[in-house]
Amino acid sequence: ICQQVCKRLQEEVAEKERKEEELKRKTSRTDSEIETLKSLLRQAEEEVEMLKQDRELMLISHQNRTEQLQEALRQKLQSEDDRRAKLELDLAKGEAQHKEAILKVKEEARTELETERQKYQEMIAKYQRDQEELQKKIPELISSAINNLRREVEILEKKLQDAQVKLAEKEEDKEKDTQSLKGLITELEFQLKMEKNNNESFLDSMRKEIKQKSDELEKITQERTQLIHNLSQVQEENTLLQETVRRECEERYELTGALTQAREQVLELKKLSGNFPLSPCSLTQGSLTSCAALVDGYG
Repeated sequence: ICQQVCKRLQEEVAEKERKEEELKRKTSRTDSEIETLKSLLRQAEEEVEMLKQDRELMLISHQNRTEQLQEALRQKLQSEDDRRAKLELDLAKGEAQHKEAILKVKEEARTELETERQKYQEMIAKYQRDQEELQKKIPELISSAINNLRREVEILEKKLQDAQVKLAEKEEDKEKDTQSLKGLITELEFQLKMEKNNNESFLDSMRKEIKQKSDELEKITQERTQLIHNLSQVQEENTLLQETVRRECEERYELTGALTQAREQVLELKKLSGNFPLSPCSLTQGSLTSCAALVDGYG
């Protein structure tokens, strides 16, 4: 019976050892999986950090590009405003000069007409004074004076017409300059509109890219959260396995102690049976008592 008990105990110990080896293998495999998960988690954290740095660099680059475009646009607008103000000033000066020239021509014509009128009045007075002496020459003198006056008037009219033609040409040049300035302003407004459209399209593309990066960051954050959750579950399972191994080790130690006690009792029984002749009944009774004690100890 002791041998059967010992054999059964040895089989149980071997089974416990096999289970312990299997638990060790599972624990080792679990540790390797935990290390893999930790490595993946570190890689995910590094990728998240790199994405954050890329996003910050992209935002800084976009801000610098926007500031440069705004500064260039402001300088361009300032240059166009200065050019427009200069052209308006030149136009105002040209108009003032044109007006001064017209007034000057009119004043000169009026002065010449007044001078000629005074001159002819003096000549008429002289003719009237000399009327008695020059009654025969009066018609010829009057005709000559009228012809001269007509010629002078024609010359003055021609000068006035030339002045008007020059003024019209200057007005036409001014109109051409105005039309050219309007065309230039229209072209600049079109360029400004195109620049604004380009800036808006660039900003839209940057917004889409930032949104894509944010979605990727959110996805990585979710994966990281899932990995952390899986890691916590694995840690809990590892803790449970360690507790199970600890309990089985304690049971193994108890079984080993019980087996050692049974061996000692068997040795004592052998010694007793060698020193004192025992009856089969007493031997059987002693063996049963030892086996009962062994079973109680095992229980």
